[in-house]
Amino acid sequence: MNIKFYNYFLFFFSLFSGAQEFEFINLFDASKDDKIACYRIPSLVTANNGALIAAIDERNNNCKDLKWNDDINIVIRKSYDNGKTWGKIEKIIDYPIGESASDPSIIVDKITKEIFLFFNYMNLKIAKDIYRFMVISSKDDGESWSKPKDITNQIIKKDWEKDFMFITSGRGIQTEDGSLLHCLVNLNKGTHVFGSKDHGKNWFLVNYALKPGDESKIIELSDGNWLVNSRVNSNNSRYSHLSKDKGLTWETFKNIDLKDPGCNASILNYDNKILLFSNAYNSKKRENMTISRSFDNGLNWNTLITINRGSSGYSTMTKIQNGDVGLLFEKDDYSKNIFVIISKDLFLKNKS
Repeated sequence: MNIKFYNYFLFFFSLFSGAQEFEFINLFDASKDDKIACYRIPSLVTANNGALIAAIDERNNNCKDLKWNDDINIVIRKSYDNGKTWGKIEKIIDYPIGESASDPSIIVDKITKEIFLFFNYMNLKIAKDIYRFMVISSKDDGESWSKPKDITNQIIKKDWEKDFMFITSGRGIQTEDGSLLHCLVNLNKGTHVFGSKDHGKNWFLVNYALKPGDESKIIELSDGNWLVNSRVNSNNSRYSHLSKDKGLTWETFKNIDLKDPGCNASILNYDNKILLFSNAYNSKKRENMTISRSFDNGLNWNTLITINRGSSGYSTMTKIQNGDVGLLFEKDDYSKNIFVIISKDLFLKNKS
């Protein structure tokens, strides 16, 4: 075999078969502290100064979700060198036992330079099963944070108070016109977009139920349209919801080329020509963490690279200042939370 052809074949095969080598950095490892049951539900963003901020649940007593755990805190780690090294774990939300905070998600406002971190709150002592939605903010790229502000009544309807609902973990977005957008899930009444038009001073709910949909992520497309990509349990694939009129009406379609076992995922508008999507790319099990790519605003997807073939859970992505992409995902039955740097060369190769 011609040696040049053989070398080209090896490169092409490694790029598209998932044989690529990646450095795994375990950012949150519960085995190092016997008081912590697990770290779960990651969020990852790039701050205005280029720092990476990773947030996650610190789950004590047990690894169960908010309704069943009275001691969940929110912690973060930061990187100032594009994800090569990370600072210590910082606890930014720590309520007394009986009150829990869970499912962090973040929006970075590039206009005001403020960062908003949302979480779901429950007081299991006096209001079990009653969800409240909180937000804290930072004006110094995550170095310090405000006190929690309750925005529940701004983003739910009056008959929702006792419903099973939550803000989707991971991240929201800022649109070209400066609006902040995010997703709220009411398991019985559908996924809803919520947001702010005044940089977080006030919040509103878009009065349109997106179905089917569980945990969902929103992005703005190159044409200004909104796209929400949704987890749908027991359906084997993802669903998308497209609005061409800023949320007044929506079109729904199934992403038959995005296999999914019913698991929170991440979608990223990389450069207005390429959309990236990370998930456990398997129709039945939470495994096979994969990056997919779309050139047509999310109508069609192709699997680009496999990051981890084994046990894989929730994932979250951010575009790093140097153009690479950072991926943070749950690995090995939620015992590890792995950060991976994925070179921009992978996304831009064969760009159309």
